Amino acid sequence: MTSRPSLSKIDSMLVSVDHGLRTVFGKPAAARPSPAASPSAAPALSQAEAKLAGALMRVNHVGEICAQALYQSQALMTRDPELRDHFAQAAKEELDHLAWTQQRISELGSHTSHLSPLWYGGAFAIGCLAGLAGDRISLGFVVETERQVEQHLASHLDRLPQDDRASRAIVAQMKEEEARHAEEAMAAGAQAIPAPIKGLMRLAAHVMTRTAHYI
Repeated sequence: MTSRPSLSKIDSMLVSVDHGLRTVFGKPAAARPSPAASPSAAPALSQAEAKLAGALMRVNHVGEICAQALYQSQALMTRDPELRDHFAQAAKEELDHLAWTQQRISELGSHTSHLSPLWYGGAFAIGCLAGLAGDRISLGFVVETERQVEQHLASHLDRLPQDDRASRAIVAQMKEEEARHAEEAMAAGAQAIPAPIKGLMRLAAHVMTRTAHYI
């Protein structure tokens, strides 16, 4: 995603549609090399370990699909060029996460979520609502989202097989960068969102992660 200050609203919406289609149905290319070591250099995983790792990485991939939708929609809603650039830069790193997780899922012999269009559409709508509430609220939504994702990734580091060094390296790098995105949103002027909204976000995330684990 790139900054689009010179585009009309309609053109920006068309670019967003194109971005969404490529996110959900395309094969993203990472700008940075994956932090994962070569799978062939790691100990072989058992069938059960590979199945668990594939499910967890599928959940993480869905999280990155949602991240693209959120940043895309929030960039579309803001009228501040600097904030639009802020969302664009964060989305670039998240696009690397999307590519890394998709590649690792393939290496594990698993599949991405069959409900990816639903996850993207829902996250895009939520991002639009956050953007309509104002830039500071929109940034506050980013802070809370990234903090919840960071906690989620920490739990995956506890659950991933110890011998799955590739997946663990990817998740550790993602966790570090999600924490930084939250800090950058705070520095940009984020306003804390109400506790009930945080609770709803946790509930929605729980439903998504439980579903994506299997489907």
